[in-house]
Amino acid sequence: MSKPLILQTDFGLADGAVSAMKGVAHSVSSEIPIYDNTHYIPPFDIWSASYRLWQTINYWPEETVFVSVVDPGVGSDRKSIVARTKDNRYIITPDNGTLTHIYYHQEIVEVREIDEELNRLPSSGASHTFHGRDIYAFTGARLAAGIIDMEGVGPALSVENVERLPFYHPKLDDNNEKITGTIDILDVQFGNLWTNIERELFEKLGITYGDEVEVEIFHDSRQVYKNTMRYGRSFASTKVGEPVIYVNSLDNMAIAINQGSFAKAYNIGIGTSWRVVLK
Repeated sequence: MSKPLILQTDFGLADGAVSAMKGVAHSVSSEIPIYDNTHYIPPFDIWSASYRLWQTINYWPEETVFVSVVDPGVGSDRKSIVARTKDNRYIITPDNGTLTHIYYHQEIVEVREIDEELNRLPSSGASHTFHGRDIYAFTGARLAAGIIDMEGVGPALSVENVERLPFYHPKLDDNNEKITGTIDILDVQFGNLWTNIERELFEKLGITYGDEVEVEIFHDSRQVYKNTMRYGRSFASTKVGEPVIYVNSLDNMAIAINQGSFAKAYNIGIGTSWRVVLK
């Protein structure tokens, strides 16, 4: 029985690129259930691709196959790989940092380089700019359909040598008074800031619902925001237009404006250069 195949790209849906990937997968086996994670990763944004994989991977059954194609280095000498997590979920992706969050949060137990002589769409050898269709969708479908296993992907690589983007782990100061983390991603539709600060770490500050929290945001060394806001159960914990800090769906701390976009209001970005301090 075929396993689910999940596609993620920065292609958008304005043309036939994603449809072509699905067609290739179904040409391998029409029984493969194919789903979309997102095709609206910002162009070339490997960090966001990494986060969106981690955001969703745990909600899919074991042996689900993910294909993530955000590949500004397509056609270069970067490797094409398949990674297996300790929970037996598979990610097919360029080795360009897309596995960063999975590496630090999920534990990768096996990585193999795709043998493109064996795992490439027939008659596509002259194409060097659409590996998402010709290599990743094709290999993902073969893996999901059980035509190949990990050994059939290609030669083994060292897990420790997987390409990773700079990563910052949240830190609690020695006096349990301040936590420094990063703004990992935006809740895109609403402009909320999702930090990498886990709820359990935040609770070590001794803060409870209704308390005021001092929030500072820095871009590199430049402070771009400083204010106090209420720690609420939801957005309704404050008046419309007021900021609130809350626990998001990944059990991490997030910052919002009730019925507004915090990111747009203060021009906030994402990644390790964006630090947030909670006191």
